[in-house]
Amino acid sequence: MRRIAVVGAGWAGLACAVEAVSRGDSVTVFEAARAPGGRARAVAGSAPPLDNGQHILIGAYVETLALMRRVGAEPQTLLQRQPLSLRFADGGGLALKGGPALAALLWGVATARGWSWSDKAALLRTAGAWGLRGFRCAPGLTVAELCRDLPPRAMHELVEPLCVSALNTPVRTASAEVFLRVLRDALLSAPGGSDLLLPRTDLDALLPSPATAWLGAQGATVRNGHRVLALKAGATGWTVDGEHFDRVVLACPPGEAARLAAMATPPDNDWPATCRALKFEPIATVYAQAVRGLSQPMLALRSGPGLPAQFVFDRGRLGGPRGLLAFVVSASRDEREALEAGARRQAREQLGLDVRPVATLIDKRATFACTAGLRRPGSLVAPGLLACGDYIEGPYPATLEGAVRSGLLAARQA
Repeated sequence: MRRIAVVGAGWAGLACAVEAVSRGDSVTVFEAARAPGGRARAVAGSAPPLDNGQHILIGAYVETLALMRRVGAEPQTLLQRQPLSLRFADGGGLALKGGPALAALLWGVATARGWSWSDKAALLRTAGAWGLRGFRCAPGLTVAELCRDLPPRAMHELVEPLCVSALNTPVRTASAEVFLRVLRDALLSAPGGSDLLLPRTDLDALLPSPATAWLGAQGATVRNGHRVLALKAGATGWTVDGEHFDRVVLACPPGEAARLAAMATPPDNDWPATCRALKFEPIATVYAQAVRGLSQPMLALRSGPGLPAQFVFDRGRLGGPRGLLAFVVSASRDEREALEAGARRQAREQLGLDVRPVATLIDKRATFACTAGLRRPGSLVAPGLLACGDYIEGPYPATLEGAVRSGLLAARQA
């Protein structure tokens, strides 16, 4: 039985630990924070109960859903499934129906409100060309360049919201290659691949809590509140803060992973430098209380100068307090006061609601900037030393599915 250390208990680290235990390894997880979950967890002690960001899944997240089931978290109970909708409060925008994704897309485009027939024809023509090319393009192409022939309405009401929600990177710099991969998996996977899966509970209940309980029941050790200070290579393995392991998996944020890798590998190893070269995009969530909720669990918002949020979620319709709304602001560098003022303006002008901000959570390094031609760190740092995380080289942007897949791969490589 091999002894494996997993440094980090975010979704990638938990996926790695569960997979490694399932393969018969003895696993110890080191987590610097007081609780597992990384950037997708509940905020301890918050009132009303809040998450550290409004995360969603889609039906194509097959590995994440399978991992939830493996540790006893049932997606059908914890997640509310609905067809992809980018509808605005005034009824404009595009929404899909259930069933096979390509048929749903055709129906959604045909029934898009406020779109001219030329808008719809241009989108179908462009999407058809992407499909004929297998949803592939040159690595250095941006989403803006990929979609240069689309009319403004298709860009503003479909491409831009999809790009910023999936890649958390503006279309002018976002990787078209990764964008097309996400579209391909959503549209060409099994029926329901493009469906939205909205959490009905706090994020801890989706994976961190059940995975930690499952690991404990299998004899694994999870040490919360333990930041690893020393990592050294030995003659027959590695030592983590003086404790011997056969393999080590770095499942911590890229800056922390680079710190540990640099102290444990020769100076000519460029893995730490590749990590440090990554740029990051912020995500903010403005939680606000309204006297009533929305007509549906999620609505798109028209964004622009002074209008920061791209989406709003009704937490009251998802098991939370009545009238609690979550305004999600991706790839914005505005300060708290501007974000709250902008969300209040959007609520008033687009939703017809007066809201009172109750908490604004800003993660300035929420995701890596998924830019065109980006070089991402690989999963192999050194012999016996691996890494996983949503930023590790792979086909996906910084998503829960990308993190989980990376964790599973690291455990198999170990």
